[in-house]
Amino acid sequence: MSSLLLRLSPLLLAMTLVACDDAPRFTQAEPGEAFAGGKTTVNKRDQNAYSMPSANLAPSRRLDFSVGNSFFRNPWVIAPATTTARDGLGPLFNANACQNCHIKDGRGHPPGPSAKHAVSMIVRLSIPDQPHYAKVIEQLGVVPEPVYGGQFQDMAVPGVTPEGKVRVEYTPVPVTFKDGTQVELRQPTLQISQLGYGPMHPDTRFSARVAPPMIGLGLLEAIPEAAILANADPDDRNGDGIRGRPNQVWDDALGKTVLGRFGWKAGQPNINQQNVHAFSGDMGLTSSLRPLDDCTPAQVDCLKARNGNGANGEQEVSDNIARLVLFYARNLAVPIRQDVDSPQVLAGKNLFHQAGCQSCHTPSFTTAADAAEPELANQLIRPYSDLLLHDMGPGLADNRSEFAASGQDWRTPPLWGIGLAQTVSAQAGFLHDGRARNLLEAVLWHGGEAEAARQHVLTFNAEQRTALLAFLNSL
Repeated sequence: MSSLLLRLSPLLLAMTLVACDDAPRFTQAEPGEAFAGGKTTVNKRDQNAYSMPSANLAPSRRLDFSVGNSFFRNPWVIAPATTTARDGLGPLFNANACQNCHIKDGRGHPPGPSAKHAVSMIVRLSIPDQPHYAKVIEQLGVVPEPVYGGQFQDMAVPGVTPEGKVRVEYTPVPVTFKDGTQVELRQPTLQISQLGYGPMHPDTRFSARVAPPMIGLGLLEAIPEAAILANADPDDRNGDGIRGRPNQVWDDALGKTVLGRFGWKAGQPNINQQNVHAFSGDMGLTSSLRPLDDCTPAQVDCLKARNGNGANGEQEVSDNIARLVLFYARNLAVPIRQDVDSPQVLAGKNLFHQAGCQSCHTPSFTTAADAAEPELANQLIRPYSDLLLHDMGPGLADNRSEFAASGQDWRTPPLWGIGLAQTVSAQAGFLHDGRARNLLEAVLWHGGEAEAARQHVLTFNAEQRTALLAFLNSL
């Protein structure tokens, strides 16, 4: 009898919500809800769940996907080397392969106490804006630190000094639910030491960021701009306290300011630019859009180091390699959802909406008919993100602006596939700096525009918390 009651309990919870709450009444799964990526969705929920090509990608197009995967997965080497298609690593870098940060195409994590290098967490640097830096800010979104540049790199090729060491220390932050249950969050403090090129600017601002998952990027790129802007409400016209704003960022190829979509602060306009900036900043690799090594004038040995450019002046990441990696990144599929019709998951979905989480984590969009890849066109997708900036309060602030994003602003991260994050990589961390060790901790760090939702969640009892997490883990 007791086991029967336990099985019925989530259903009773869902019925209670339907009966007495103003939130949407989800009593059954929506048609096609399990297919978060539309027809691109793959039926995979194991360690390789984030590494599959779009389900509707024709066999004739999977070869390019596989070749792009090889350049994403395999290490780059120091020039000169016999591996001429994959040399040129450095002089300064954070990792020698994309997969070292995006582990199994998933999330990174902060360095542990015994880690030699940060690897899957990078640290962005900048100094306060000044009027005479207007052109730099227009194109980079920030003013880089004069000696160390815009990204701190803790590894280097022989003959070049690394920029230093990165560590993270934590202070416990207890949070108590209405029913008395206590959860201990951890507040990170960044430690930068062993500086290789002298002191930094005294007003340097730091932003620690773990690598985000790669799934569904092509679908996010295919959302019509008008559909994203339709959800913007910078003046809170509807009075719900949510003030989503688009970031406006520089497009290197177009040479103008456009809508930002990618990165923790929506600082990149498209996947290709995101890729080549990562090649440059993370691995020290040049490309047509980023033709110079990531060295500052103070880093003389870095500037003198041998590169891997071709005999005819071709960059280390050739246009063809960039094309293949772009194709790969666009077509990494979203895994199918599970248990969408489970009473407990439906109860959690009701609670998600009851708390107002959907105000930023917009459930669905339809991709454009003219998407960059035909497989991505006209797909009803469920990313649970509006791709807009929101003030998340001082608790999550990095106090570092980026284009139109303030020091408290973050882009709403997509939630699709989030329940598999630690199946793909057991060490995966949540939020921009990986401070949250699980989804409940991530929810409890929300503040600013999400403070009302956080306070609502703090009223949930144990059964309701379990239902909410069951919903999130079903995504």
